[in-house]
Amino acid sequence: MKVYLAGPHAYKNIFDMKVYLATPHTYDVGKLYSDNMKIYLAEAQHGETQKAMDVYLAGLSSRPFVLKEQDKICVLESFYYIKDWMIPYIQNEWNFLLDSGAFTFMNDKKNNGNINWNEYTEKYADFINKNNIDLFFELDIDSIIGIKNVEKLRTKLEKLTNKQCIPVWHKTRGKKYWEKMIKEYDYVAIGGLVSNVKYKNKIEKYFPYFIKTAKENNCKVHALGYTSVKSLKKYPFYSVDSTSWIQGNRGGFLYKFTGNNIIQINKPQNTRLKAKKTAIHNFNEWVKFQKYAEKNM
Repeated sequence: MKVYLAGPHAYKNIFDMKVYLATPHTYDVGKLYSDNMKIYLAEAQHGETQKAMDVYLAGLSSRPFVLKEQDKICVLESFYYIKDWMIPYIQNEWNFLLDSGAFTFMNDKKNNGNINWNEYTEKYADFINKNNIDLFFELDIDSIIGIKNVEKLRTKLEKLTNKQCIPVWHKTRGKKYWEKMIKEYDYVAIGGLVSNVKYKNKIEKYFPYFIKTAKENNCKVHALGYTSVKSLKKYPFYSVDSTSWIQGNRGGFLYKFTGNNIIQINKPQNTRLKAKKTAIHNFNEWVKFQKYAEKNM
């Protein structure tokens, strides 16, 4: 399995899954990851032919110190959290996938609920154009403004960028809407898998249908924040994303790439991990796993 951070129109093989590591406040920690998965650090550029699943690593915006000279790595980041230091990497170094950041922006207390989503979409599109980003999600805020208004913003975004975005399916959109999406787009996503465990468990039984129908329509599927190793072996999504590499700092453990997997090593009792060194170590172990997955998953 391959996990990619790439644009919707960039890839054709549904079995080439991409996996993204997203920001820690967005996704759950994954303990073990499949040998059939590739993990990318969340911001992947369009145009490269991938061999397996891409796993996107996210949450780098406040942790530039973890980076060293790397080959192309897959990275996913939210528009809301983009920092100036990231721009050269987005433009020239990373395989990059961009999230709209609409939900985070909406919950920012400074907005007081007064949000002009047309203006937000224009700023989002401007950033995409200035940085030549090919892979980016729509503003999937159905629960806030309704699907019809989401569609209007999607149309606006695509006209401003002259590119297809990655539409995000939610259960409320229904089966017919899924079938419509996979016919009209060559890259789609499934959302809502992180915030609600019951919802995730309920929707999982439909994953074979999602993947099968998408493949029949030459469409790729990204599972947002879905990085369970056992599940990824069962459900060969085209790409996924995760922030698991960050969780070692919170949980007090290290990650270790074993040569064909990545495992969690707990620290000895009555000891403390040095935060910065832990983050650097865990990031690099995930990059090793990402590279392995790129060729072998």
